[in-house]
Amino acid sequence: MASNKILVIDDTTVVRVKVREMLPPGNFEVIEAKDGLEGYNLILKEKVSLIMLDFLLPKMSGWEVFQNIQAQPELRKIPLVIMSGRKEEVTEKLIEPFEYFEFLGKPFDQKQLIGAIKSAMVKSKIPRPDLITPPVTPANQQATPVITAVNTVDSSAEINLLNDKVVKMQVEIDSLKKQLNQIVTFIKQKIK
Repeated sequence: MASNKILVIDDTTVVRVKVREMLPPGNFEVIEAKDGLEGYNLILKEKVSLIMLDFLLPKMSGWEVFQNIQAQPELRKIPLVIMSGRKEEVTEKLIEPFEYFEFLGKPFDQKQLIGAIKSAMVKSKIPRPDLITPPVTPANQQATPVITAVNTVDSSAEINLLNDKVVKMQVEIDSLKKQLNQIVTFIKQKIK
């Protein structure tokens, strides 16, 4: 019997089958969910070793599933690979670098899949601040309130990490501005 259960949450049958076929035989049991709500219920019901989560899903979006996972300390420990054909959909909600989960762009090959799984397993071991946010529910259900708590011991380290991210983002912004100016200059030259 397989020692590792991998939950693949994707509304595309081809992707779910592709993941199953690319994994080494005998090592993994693949469980599939075709929408976010079904996937989240399986996360709660099954003891999974890894979650592969599409970001755009029916019934409950990948973003909502992600938020629910993050709201529960036991679920946050499960290695997570977020999949999407458009990385910008993910980076609109989650800022890079992705510290606690791995991103896998679609389409992907076996080497990329195995690499993402290995990386997600490493990232899931990184200690995190004890920040609890309320779980997100689909629009037709009532949310149950959850107490929000912040561990103040980790606050200074978290502030330093955020400051480092701000510096990196500013460098990226400056680089993008420079590229934009070059494009504008090029276009002006072509118009003349």
